Amino acid sequence: MEIRVQSRDIEKALRSLKKKLELDGIFGELKKRRFYEKPSVKKKRKQQEAQKRKRKLLRRSRSNGAGPRPMRGNAPRMPSHTPAAVPSDAKK
Repeated sequence: MEIRVQSRDIEKALRSLKKKLELDGIFGELKKRRFYEKPSVKKKRKQQEAQKRKRKLLRRSRSNGAGPRPMRGNAPRMPSHTPAAVPSDAKK
């Protein structure tokens, strides 16, 4: 990577360097490597990132046209409303 300083404008060169580093993902990589990450945690994070990319891709494809809706998993569905709790004294 090369940044040229023109007419002694160091601040502008630094801004462009930081922008290029950010676009390349260097700052994110440094943040991840700041502490040790166990292999199991690393695997789980990578799986979550892959799911996030897949959902994003599906969302974009659905906005362009009618595509398949993503599955929500095996989680039980919650009712849209819950009945109000009745106090035990009120039943008498």
